[in-house]
Amino acid sequence: MTAETWLSATLVFLLLAAGFFFAGSETALTAASRARLLALEKAGSRRARVVNRLLELREAMIGSLLIGTAIVNTAAAALTTSVLVDVFGNVGVIYATGGISVMTIIFVEVLPKTLALNYPERFALAVGFPVRLIVWLLRPFTTAVNWLVRGTLRLFGFRIGKDTALLSAAEELRGTVDLLHREGSVEKADRDMLGGLLDLQELTVADVMVHRTKVFAVDLGQDAARIVREVLAAPYTRVPVWRGKPDNIVGVIHAKDLLRALDAADNDAARIDPEEIALPAWFVPDSTTLDDQLRSFRRRKMHFAFVVDEYGVVQGVVTLEDIIEEIVGDIADEHDVAVSGVRPQADGAVNVDGSVPIRDLNRAMDWTLPDEGATTVAGLVIHEARQIPEAGQTFTFHGFRFQVLRKQKNRITSLRITPVERTLPDARKT
Repeated sequence: MTAETWLSATLVFLLLAAGFFFAGSETALTAASRARLLALEKAGSRRARVVNRLLELREAMIGSLLIGTAIVNTAAAALTTSVLVDVFGNVGVIYATGGISVMTIIFVEVLPKTLALNYPERFALAVGFPVRLIVWLLRPFTTAVNWLVRGTLRLFGFRIGKDTALLSAAEELRGTVDLLHREGSVEKADRDMLGGLLDLQELTVADVMVHRTKVFAVDLGQDAARIVREVLAAPYTRVPVWRGKPDNIVGVIHAKDLLRALDAADNDAARIDPEEIALPAWFVPDSTTLDDQLRSFRRRKMHFAFVVDEYGVVQGVVTLEDIIEEIVGDIADEHDVAVSGVRPQADGAVNVDGSVPIRDLNRAMDWTLPDEGATTVAGLVIHEARQIPEAGQTFTFHGFRFQVLRKQKNRITSLRITPVERTLPDARKT
């Protein structure tokens, strides 16, 4: 072979190395985790800062790398053909086609992209500076190419960059957390906590409030001594008080304020006026989001509010603890009454109190029962069955069999839920 042939062969290998660089860089820069790169940049990494700036110019970066890949692959194919024709004659064209195809697939496609997919951040940090130089050199060319591409797509009715993203940032983050949980990188407790935090903007106080039928309240019409006994005997720090009828809430007594009043009265309960030490009642609409209510709790430095509907009727109470529990799960202290309402059975079924919130059941059992149409498990059964069922009736929907165990008047108090195969039609009654 002549010196020119050797030079051409050397250039072929250099071009293949350049193709390796372009293909690997494109894959690494598109697969690298933005969160990790931002963390590295905050830690002071110059290379991470360069990569993040490149990702902000995503269109120009990918265009430059694709142009570079096309140029080196075309040049490598032409030079390989020239070398093999010089060595083998006209049959060298066939050898060149097979040889360059194999080398391109292995060394320019599969090998660099496999490496980049397995070590995206490390690869991206290594190629950040040279890619930045290439993007700067090819910028006029990539701008022209992008303009031509956009114009061509516009002829077919596509408007690049005009469409709204299908997923919001919160939905994308939730999907990422769910994916990491399935892969084993994020534990269930951490996934639930992050999911609860994202749900604060979607849930309302009506979704987490304690219903008025379960609210412990004290009648101010009683004598002061009995009111003091009831408040101090209750397992709650803040106790609503009413006068005339339970719906006529007039305030909230804080146990600490009551103890101070008792101390000032030398422990003589008869000398205390409970209504005077009661804090004013705070009423909030049932449509208030948890995010807004949390901010209101912090701003007003209060932990307790009454939830009212559009007619001003009290529906229940919401506390700061209720909102925090949506994030971190159930919080219990030494005075809480332990009533979970969810009792797994040995056969895989679960006995559930009708008043258990669907969200709490989903979190406890890692299920995905819908909670859009109802808040509690009993409400879900009534919503799906379109009737108030009797004890003993069974319904199958959403992949579960719901058997009504007990009922008091129009309230479902206990159910048995069994996961079943999703071969039965929804809302099937037996």
